Amino acid sequence: MLLGYLPRLRGAESSMAQVDTLFSEDGHEVLRFADLVVGEGVQANQFCIRHNDRAALIDPGGDLTYTPLAIALSRRVNLDGLDYILASHQDPDIIASLPRWLMHTRCQVVVSRLWSRFLPHLASSYVTGKMGEQLQARILGVADEGKVLPFAGTELWVLPAHFLHSVGNFSFYDPLSGILFSGDIGASLDGEEGQVDNFADHCHSMLGFHRRYMASNRACRLWVAMVRKLAPRMIVPQHGGYFEGANVDHFLGWLASLECGVDLLDSGNYRLPSRYGVT
Repeated sequence: MLLGYLPRLRGAESSMAQVDTLFSEDGHEVLRFADLVVGEGVQANQFCIRHNDRAALIDPGGDLTYTPLAIALSRRVNLDGLDYILASHQDPDIIASLPRWLMHTRCQVVVSRLWSRFLPHLASSYVTGKMGEQLQARILGVADEGKVLPFAGTELWVLPAHFLHSVGNFSFYDPLSGILFSGDIGASLDGEEGQVDNFADHCHSMLGFHRRYMASNRACRLWVAMVRKLAPRMIVPQHGGYFEGANVDHFLGWLASLECGVDLLDSGNYRLPSRYGVT
């Protein structure tokens, strides 16, 4: 059944923040921050790519994550060196903390061009006059085909992932580490955390979310075909566990064969409410 799926919320018993080093070599480091959400919110991962004294932050989240993330990040990175915030899409758990990052760092915000004009709704104090001009100068709206970003003498790739949860959606790839940051693609709730060991068991924790939030099997297959050309060493989603080694291929095969979104719709999903309530 397509409709009716709701992500499970993490309650106030959330554990202490966790920081994992996914890659570290020759001054290049990839960090994963987890378990930062306390209270009734969907738990999410945040990622930082550091190259020497420069950094990029991926999907930093909203008010539930800003303070613990900023504290944990500042222990590893000088925030004056934060060049980019990369936002896979526009959701609150991706980018609602935008005003604070704009205030306390000099970063540029990289997001789909479709959503760049909506970001001022999250930063009302920056909308008018010179502040408004400064906000627009710090938002880098990326066209649908993606972009290669210069980063501290290296590169970060912005890759199309449209309709895989959002109509304007991107994945991000770090060529030095071989890590693909997939946003909500591959997200899981109540499955394995950290590196996924048993894919056969873990895929059940992805199924409800992907069937509801991914647009169609066609979109899945097109994204998978692009990603296979990259041959990433690791795929790390915004929620739940991540895939490495043979499980990268297991995940891509699972996604390419998944029926989801409009594939599952029929007339029963578009019914008028009855006189005595919705049926």
